Amino acid sequence: MDHTIISESSASIYMRHAWRCGDVGVVDMVRGLAGVLQYMAGRHDLTTWTANTLAGLAGRDEASMIDEGLELFEREMAPKVYPAAARLIEEHLASDHLVVIVTGSIPYLVEPLAQSLGIEHVLCTQLEIRDGVLTGQCIEPICLEAGKVDRMRGFIEEHDVDLARSYFYSDSITDLPALEVVGHPVATNPDSALYRMASRRGWPVRLFDAPRS
Repeated sequence: MDHTIISESSASIYMRHAWRCGDVGVVDMVRGLAGVLQYMAGRHDLTTWTANTLAGLAGRDEASMIDEGLELFEREMAPKVYPAAARLIEEHLASDHLVVIVTGSIPYLVEPLAQSLGIEHVLCTQLEIRDGVLTGQCIEPICLEAGKVDRMRGFIEEHDVDLARSYFYSDSITDLPALEVVGHPVATNPDSALYRMASRRGWPVRLFDAPRS
């Protein structure tokens, strides 16, 4: 999703929102943004960072998170959708392809985007909820790196997906395990490491023009 469908990290969008609302302090903001930058550079234990960061949501009411996610989508995310990505998704849907957003982000940020694009299926990082309240724990596996592949395998088995005919679009070298299991890996707005890998392996590279503000 991040830098593939939308032009900015959803984590950055949420951190800015939390800062404006006073939900995070200066130290949390710096740590969060540092984590995003390290992730983009491929030099971070992203799964551990994500679990630690999402622990800060403990005690939040899920209903308020849903409302917050819709507001953030309309205000911050919808304008950041790459037009080329939206067209590409339309093409896949028109060809009766099974389209899935696979992302490490959380449902409250992903599902409004998926609905706006006509995408029925989402694989993302799920949060534990008790009595309508977030506990701060993630449901394993977190949908990142090897965990992303595990989540994909479960979906593939359930829906009888033919991997040899499947496409996977990603901007990040951290998605290499997922890119390697499909017949059509596509480096999309790739980071430098993924660009080099795609060049070596002869994978197609797609670069999307930034959305107009």
